[in-house]
Amino acid sequence: MPLAPSPMLPPLPTTRRRFLHAGAMSLLAVAFGPRLALAAAEEPRRLRMLNTHTLERIDLTYFDGAGLVPQAQDEFNRLLRDHRCGAVFPIDPGALDIAWSLARAVGKADGEYEIISGFRSPESNAKLRAAGHGVASGSLHCLGKAIDLRMSGVETAALRDAALELARGGVGYYAASDFVHVDTGRVRRW
Repeated sequence: MPLAPSPMLPPLPTTRRRFLHAGAMSLLAVAFGPRLALAAAEEPRRLRMLNTHTLERIDLTYFDGAGLVPQAQDEFNRLLRDHRCGAVFPIDPGALDIAWSLARAVGKADGEYEIISGFRSPESNAKLRAAGHGVASGSLHCLGKAIDLRMSGVETAALRDAALELARGGVGYYAASDFVHVDTGRVRRW
């Protein structure tokens, strides 16, 4: 006796968010295994930061386990503003996720980052470049996709190594200035 065909379920509506969520879950599952991936994806994400130029501090959960916390995102945008001119720009949540993952990778999930640079206005970037500070003309800082940081009690070489292991974007190591650059661009190092 032949089996009756199973009833067709209506397809779920495809949205960009659903597609990106499925892709992120797949990557996490490959990297960590399904149970750890789900736990990491749904775990609240908190960051502590000190802006070394303005001396402002922040200690906020920017992802509550279900989604981004808009008010926290606004506070991070303000903290990571261009300290030279005061310009505020949306910081890529992926850059915050890299910082969160990096703190966990070095065993300092509650550690406080010292921020050297977050967003950099195109005008500030051009001035720094003209002054010979070695900044890229198309810096991802100008797009809110990069953060220069260090963490008290953690060698910057250890932060660099952990960031390279994450393989989530660009990693620059500035030993003489004692900071690490992380960004959400393509995976590369310098």
